[in-house]
Amino acid sequence: MTIQELTLGHKPLEVHGNINTEITGIELDSRKCSAGTAFVAIRGTQADGHAYIPKAISLGANCIICETLPENLEQNVVYLVYENTGDIVGPLATTFYGNPTKRMKLVGVTGTNGKTTIATTLYNIIRRMGIKAGLCSTVCNYIDGEAVPTECTTPDPITLNRLLGQMADKGCEYAFMEVSSHAVDQKRIAGLTFTGGVFTNLTRDHLDYHKTFENYRNAKKGFFDILPKDAFAITNSDDKNGMFMTQNTKATIKTYSIRGAADFHAKVLEESFEGMNLDMNGTEVFVQFVGRFNVQNILAIYGALCMMGIESQEALIQLSAMKPVNGRFETFRSTNGVTAVIDYAHTPDALSNVLSTINEVLAGKGKCWTVCGAGGNRDKGKRPLMAQEAARQSDRVIITSDNPRDEEPQDIINDMLAGLSQDEMKKTISIVDRREAIRTACLMAQKGDVILVAGKGHEDYQIIKGVKYHFDDHEVVREAFGIA
Repeated sequence: MTIQELTLGHKPLEVHGNINTEITGIELDSRKCSAGTAFVAIRGTQADGHAYIPKAISLGANCIICETLPENLEQNVVYLVYENTGDIVGPLATTFYGNPTKRMKLVGVTGTNGKTTIATTLYNIIRRMGIKAGLCSTVCNYIDGEAVPTECTTPDPITLNRLLGQMADKGCEYAFMEVSSHAVDQKRIAGLTFTGGVFTNLTRDHLDYHKTFENYRNAKKGFFDILPKDAFAITNSDDKNGMFMTQNTKATIKTYSIRGAADFHAKVLEESFEGMNLDMNGTEVFVQFVGRFNVQNILAIYGALCMMGIESQEALIQLSAMKPVNGRFETFRSTNGVTAVIDYAHTPDALSNVLSTINEVLAGKGKCWTVCGAGGNRDKGKRPLMAQEAARQSDRVIITSDNPRDEEPQDIINDMLAGLSQDEMKKTISIVDRREAIRTACLMAQKGDVILVAGKGHEDYQIIKGVKYHFDDHEVVREAFGIA
């Protein structure tokens, strides 16, 4: 592709060099540049890409896309100047990778909780129906059935377009994507065309980045603001921010609810740790998911399938065959009758939802144990709130490490404990070592009790003092329970 073809429709403020020059790739990371690469210099939150222009050129970059020209311009290098490279990188990446979202249908899912369950289940259902599909999620990315490891919910725009391009090239008809607030705010999804969008719910999260709840909420809303007229927008009318999300969208709006009238509605007829019988839009269906928060997830999935053109009865049949996503309310039973639930819940609201579900199913016939922590280098304000939710709905609580990252694990635990009253402290202990904390709960719990191991879910690592170690809650629970 030539630079002229790359910038067609995205005219730069200044051009220095021959725009008929061929490029072989586009990169944000100077270290990934090679012969023929176009390097985009972005002023990020951690570093200014302009400082790495010499490095990119030394590795072979022949096109520099920047906001400010370097003092010395290199021969045989083309320089393009834009007012804001952060805004333009998405559209340029989309062009370079052949406009992948024009070649398949992309559905985005945003909100605080439930994104992974909804996006992954949609992906699994569509593939189960024999249709090729891709997935971009917190747990793992997939190009049809091929796994592609992921490190964040929504990748940078170049990585994202490369991934979507590979999906389109492999014949995927659909792609499902978790859309984070960071991705919207940082324009990572700029240039993409969405067929539909789903809103789950909104509670406190990522305030270390957004600073205020209003900023966080507005970032989520920004996703629906960019949906085209021929797209659909499915929103949770039970959430107080549900209708706010879609108030400026051009897309067709549909609602879902477990409390009142909505386009897609449901009520729980019966539930256990094996699943729920639901009445969904007048039809009874059994699903292998547990909890009212999952009823809302199921409704969002059902609504999306219907808006994608899947017949209602077929959508319900497919939903009944689905199992919970890795690390989302996964249950394990010990040989002596203790149940463990592993869940990714890492916000106060998510923890509250999972514990409410456990207590509803327990119905006072056993004790609820909670093992939880909070992440380091993240929103400190939610730490005492997490501990309060755990203590409010649990018979016993063990506060432990999550991903301490660069912080002292004990300092994080102390921040959590500071939120508890004297009475709550009586049923709470702290064990810094997460493995020992889980083992302790498994040893102390009695027949009929339930242990919630919260916070890490699908993650198979811990980050302690900046070092990444292998750690999997599933493995620890299985070992403690003596099950394969």
